Amino acid sequence: MKYSETIERLMLEFGKLPGIGARSAERLAFHILKNPTEQAMSLAKAIHDVKTRIHPCRECFNIAEAELCAVCADERRDHSLICVVEQPKDLLAIESTGSYQGVYHVLMGQIAPLEGVDADDLTIDALVDRVKQVRPTEIILATNPTVSGDATALHIASLIEPMGVRITRLARGLPSGGQIEYAGKSILSDAINERRTVKD
Repeated sequence: MKYSETIERLMLEFGKLPGIGARSAERLAFHILKNPTEQAMSLAKAIHDVKTRIHPCRECFNIAEAELCAVCADERRDHSLICVVEQPKDLLAIESTGSYQGVYHVLMGQIAPLEGVDADDLTIDALVDRVKQVRPTEIILATNPTVSGDATALHIASLIEPMGVRITRLARGLPSGGQIEYAGKSILSDAINERRTVKD
């Protein structure tokens, strides 16, 4: 016996989410079905709002609802210090340490040719243009300590170095091959405070 087409379609959509298998998709679909209509509509509205109201920050490409994200709009931040991260989740991880008072630039990924991601697919050109306009005192390359993350950092450094801007990299308290978003606050705090120049 099959479920109705409507339930099957909902299960199919849930199954497209990361970490959701067929059984989990089935449980989620029936959870929605048995809950009050207003709860289901509240979830649907939240999904709709995320897709219609959230967009990249004009300055750094972090997620934002206004033209600028909360960090870029904060005049108390040091706008001469730019920390380059791969994803908004990495930005949030660094923010959680309370150790960094500069601004960010979100690449929206890393250079990974085997996955079909080239430098042109990221916001690297926008970063270079930003550096030319703002002339920051320092660029912190906070890409993940992986082969792709290191390659991305080296590519960015090669583009920015001729501009005479100081370029640093997070200290290697971060485990090689790890992900910034999963690092502990103390490890990230140390990595920021003990950052070193790229050529060291």
